Amino acid sequence: MSQTYRTFFGLSKEAFPANIDIDEILVTPEVQGVKNRFDYAVRLGSSIVITGDVGSGKSTALRYAASSLHPSEYKVFYVTATTGSIIELYRQIVEELGIEKTSSSRAIMMSTIKNEIKEFVQGKKMKTVLIIDEASLLRMEVFAELHTLVQFEKDSRTWLPVILAGQPTLVDKLQYRTSIPFASRVVAKSHLEGLDMAGMKSYLIHHLKLCGVDTNFFSDQAITAIHQGSGGLLRKANHLARGSLIAAAIEKSMSVSAEHVRIASSEIF
Repeated sequence: MSQTYRTFFGLSKEAFPANIDIDEILVTPEVQGVKNRFDYAVRLGSSIVITGDVGSGKSTALRYAASSLHPSEYKVFYVTATTGSIIELYRQIVEELGIEKTSSSRAIMMSTIKNEIKEFVQGKKMKTVLIIDEASLLRMEVFAELHTLVQFEKDSRTWLPVILAGQPTLVDKLQYRTSIPFASRVVAKSHLEGLDMAGMKSYLIHHLKLCGVDTNFFSDQAITAIHQGSGGLLRKANHLARGSLIAAAIEKSMSVSAEHVRIASSEIF
């Protein structure tokens, strides 16, 4: 899409990007809530569950929460879940650990992972955290075995807190009988809702300021249209807001209207 909208509105960079720096994240009560639970789980060596619809800001909230962990004291392992078997998850974790070669045996892979975690904790004097994003994709067989990863020294050591994030179906999967061993280790959970109208207005203004402008180009009607069209979900709101700015710039309008949002909505799903 044309970049001329940036010049027209005097924006210093691309508006409403998919990824922003930690210090640019708008810390809403929901984001702070995720961080509070994250800190709690890490302190206890336990697990938490973060859920939300697609585009609700789960990954961003987790990035914000994890950013407070000093790299000299903590080692954070981040994997994005797939619909594969437990072996696939182990392979992802092994890769995150930086282990180049390992057996394809489930038992040996698990032992390798646990030995490496033990080395971090006892040898390198570092605390470890495992974040599994898109965890709602995991098979039930994975949930049935996941608890074995966090059992150290006959389950007397809490060396690997696990943070699960995914769509709301994640909670349903954790309620199955086979998931109980892991679910019993969950000490808190948080669900990210879409922004309300006031929150959406603050979000749009916040992002405009990140682009170096203090003027709110979005009319009240446009804000309502973005809120309704996105359901308050951040990813879709980003697309609608950026697209409506482009539509307004094409018409040489310094005010974004609901019609500009409608034009933007015709370009996305």
